[in-house]
Amino acid sequence: MGHLWEKYACKEYLHSLDLMVKNCNYNRINIPRQSDISAFLESTTNFKLRPVAGLLSSRDFLNGLAHRTFFCTQYIRHHSKPLYTPEPDICHELLGHAPMFANKDFCDFSQEIGLASLGASDEDILKLARCYWFSVEFGLCREFDSEKGKDQMKAYGAGLLSSFGELEYACGDNDGDEAKPQIEAWDPSKAALQEFPITTYQPLYFLADGLSDAKIKMRKHCEALPRPFFAQYNPQTQTVFIDRQIKRMEIGAGSQ
Repeated sequence: MGHLWEKYACKEYLHSLDLMVKNCNYNRINIPRQSDISAFLESTTNFKLRPVAGLLSSRDFLNGLAHRTFFCTQYIRHHSKPLYTPEPDICHELLGHAPMFANKDFCDFSQEIGLASLGASDEDILKLARCYWFSVEFGLCREFDSEKGKDQMKAYGAGLLSSFGELEYACGDNDGDEAKPQIEAWDPSKAALQEFPITTYQPLYFLADGLSDAKIKMRKHCEALPRPFFAQYNPQTQTVFIDRQIKRMEIGAGSQ
């Protein structure tokens, strides 16, 4: 993956990957310990990894992001198909996601989606999950290349950064017979309505003007969502507080 990262990964990823190599024992012959990575991330950006046995519901997963926690799978893809996995595995988590969580702006961007999910309707949870998919998982951004004197398309999404095949497919020239993916400007309101496949390469990617642009537009989108309360994270106490009192309704067997 190294030569593809140098060519197609965003500068934030490359910087953070270097930190992981120096601090978390990232190398070609070793699978780093998640506990070591989590401890480093927590000391750097106050984000942490929490191991899970399998996929969670979108609501539970996004709830974790609201508390600056990323739920991380434990298994590894089969050696017969090293280039792509339809489900997140340890390669996807540690090569795609973990380095980006060493970048504070990216952590804040991810948490923004999580905070917006608290108290959201099932419909809005689905829309937020789609925004997450087209950004944190498969997001692209523009980055100025001083050598070429023009903007280049780079990947910041973990699904691309952990996939040898799809990274080339999304960011490469694709001058051959292979169909080119559709690229649209990053717009959370459009991403929220866009369906996507999970067993093939993506036919559509959203391109932001940079991580800052992605975060600002996502924040504005989240602020416009109808919610019963506004949630905010306190980094000192590592807790989420809300702007009004709420009551939890228990529905018993005899309730109408």
